[in-house]
Amino acid sequence: MDYETVPAPDLGRSLTGIGLNLLTRDVRGLAGFLAGVMGLAVHRLSDDFGLVRHGGMTLQIHADRTFARHPLPGLIPENPPRGGGVQVYLFGIDPDAAIARAEAAGHVVLEPAADKPHGLREGTILSPEGYAFSPAVALP
Repeated sequence: MDYETVPAPDLGRSLTGIGLNLLTRDVRGLAGFLAGVMGLAVHRLSDDFGLVRHGGMTLQIHADRTFARHPLPGLIPENPPRGGGVQVYLFGIDPDAAIARAEAAGHVVLEPAADKPHGLREGTILSPEGYAFSPAVALP
C-alpha cells in the first residue's frame, strides 16, 4: 500500500487489530519526535494528519481541530501533560540509542534504559505533549 496516496476510505478499510490515534496540537511536532527519536517512518504528513508506521502497526496522528465534532477533545486536560496515563511501547527499537537521541534533542527522559524483569530492556521518553513512548528490545 502506498501510504502517501491511498484514499482515506481504502486506508480505513485496511486497518485491523488494535488502532492507535493520538490527538495533538502539533501534528508535525509529534511526527518529528517519532521520526527523530524513535526512527519511525512518517507518511502523509500535513498540519492536520500524519501516518506513522512501525512494523505492521499504523499510528494515526490528528490535529485537535480535526476532531471538532467528536466528544473526545472535551476530555483533554487544559494543562499538560496531555498524554498522562498512556504508555506506547515501540518494540524492536534500541532504547539506549533512542534515549541518547532524545537527550540530544532536549526531550524529557522519564525512565532511562534498563533491563526489566519481564524480559525487556526499555526506557520511557515523553513526547512534547507528554505521551510516554517506551522503546524496547527483548533481552537475550
